[in-house]
Amino acid sequence: MGRRINKVKLFVNDNEKSNIVAKDLELELLKYGFKVVNRGAYDLAISIGGDGSFLRMVKETKFNEDIYYIGVNSGTLGFLQEIDIKDTVDFVKRLNSDEYKIEEISVQETKVITEDNIYHYDSLNEIVVRNRDFNVLRVPVYVDDELLEDFSGDGLLISTSTGSTAYNMSFGGSIVYNTLSTLSITPIAPLNNKVFKTLFNSVIVPGNRVVTLVPSKEYKDMFIQIDGVNKLIDNVIKVETKIDGKSIKCLRMNDFHFIKVINNKILSK
Repeated sequence: MGRRINKVKLFVNDNEKSNIVAKDLELELLKYGFKVVNRGAYDLAISIGGDGSFLRMVKETKFNEDIYYIGVNSGTLGFLQEIDIKDTVDFVKRLNSDEYKIEEISVQETKVITEDNIYHYDSLNEIVVRNRDFNVLRVPVYVDDELLEDFSGDGLLISTSTGSTAYNMSFGGSIVYNTLSTLSITPIAPLNNKVFKTLFNSVIVPGNRVVTLVPSKEYKDMFIQIDGVNKLIDNVIKVETKIDGKSIKCLRMNDFHFIKVINNKILSK
């Protein structure tokens, strides 16, 4: 268990269902003496919506290492949203009784170097790199300056352990235990024939390894997606991504278990 929670801020998805859940949750929090704030300092950030709401909350708060994060799932699947809407009353009771634990989740840090600028991005799930016009992307991939492959295909997805159950999984990437500090390099529609030799499988590396993409002149204009946010960046010289010790603190109920989440979200009917 971490420090005592007093002030709470709600980050609510803009739809009727989420707003109803937010009003009920706020009343329940107030009943137990928690302060629900709209500005100023707070101890706990709660997103209400789907996984996109959680990602927006973390981005809006600039991946703050000094607060706790949790989500209430009023969306569909909700891998990042631990609390089901039917369990909000029980959640507040357990929160009031300090029946929770804290898990640290790694943050991915990406640097995009162009001929004119250097861009820095943080992400919780992944980055996706494609050719700007969505033609075949050809780019050498390095891990700590060692050549992994000369990639040819639709694109590359580089995900955190948290993001392994998101976009990464839809391309056949491995599910990685969420508290491990790793990066998964997952190909999107790779080419492998007499001309192109490209890996079909994802490669999982320790998060403190630097994964670098160095495009040639004809592939320097790139479409880069950071946790679902699209960027068109021209004249890219290099893309570097890694996990370098930055993390956020997720509040979990004491009975939270990542394996149970996989079974409930993917396999249970």
